[in-house]
Amino acid sequence: MRSIRQPGAPLAERIQWVEARGHAFSFTLQGGLPLLEAARRGFAAEGFAGGVLNFGSGALGPFAYVMPALSKTGDNAAFYSDTYRPSGISRTKLGSMTLGTRDGAPFFHCHGLWTEADGRASGGHMLPDETVVAEPFLVDAFGVDGAMFTAEPDPETNFKLFGPVPAASSGARTTSRAFALRLLPNQDFAGCLEAFCRAHGIARAKVHGGVGSTIGARFTHGGVTEPFATELAVTAGTIVPGTSGALDAALDVALIDYTGGIAAGRLIRGDNPVLMTMELVLEVLG
Repeated sequence: MRSIRQPGAPLAERIQWVEARGHAFSFTLQGGLPLLEAARRGFAAEGFAGGVLNFGSGALGPFAYVMPALSKTGDNAAFYSDTYRPSGISRTKLGSMTLGTRDGAPFFHCHGLWTEADGRASGGHMLPDETVVAEPFLVDAFGVDGAMFTAEPDPETNFKLFGPVPAASSGARTTSRAFALRLLPNQDFAGCLEAFCRAHGIARAKVHGGVGSTIGARFTHGGVTEPFATELAVTAGTIVPGTSGALDAALDVALIDYTGGIAAGRLIRGDNPVLMTMELVLEVLG
């Protein structure tokens, strides 16, 4: 399987996880607010301090983002481009967000694809402090109670990355058992989730959120992304028994690579290793 050497030594535990409770709901992001504040308010209205969300069509402006890029210094296996600030309103096609905390304040990690006002199709990593909701739009969220995604230094990748940590219950209404996860580099995305579910006696699960990167991508429709640095959003995911009875992770994703190539589809199981990180929530269905 493909792998990328990271600057730091790998940790023995390759999945960071916290068991929690959760609840799926939808809400409308308020126009005119920074995207971070609009998301925070939506979760807070349901009693949650954080969680994950997915969205389709939306409108952003002002808007700032970065794309994946090669590392110029060698301090990281890959890095970010310079900041892009397209004029006018950018229309999102899809996206996925993790809402948590960094340095004691609300923060998000959000990847998506969009079309800019001049018709340019692009995607990447949205910047929380420079992105504003231009028009209200609907998102599908999953609030997490008992865990929080918190940005902390990660010696392996030499980035400050979101990972789940235990958190005091907020008393929010919850309906499901859930696990907040961070998958570490150089392990197959689908295989990692299947193994986690087997280890925790989970027969069926649904993926909520899903923000991270893979080392290129191989799709079931035959498509291949060769450039190794990507920014990826999960658009749908389940882990359920396949025809053989063994667990089968079906992961639909969309991504942009460091050359600007855009791709989407279902990932092949066993051939899509994580590059830097993958954050998501598993809702236990059985």
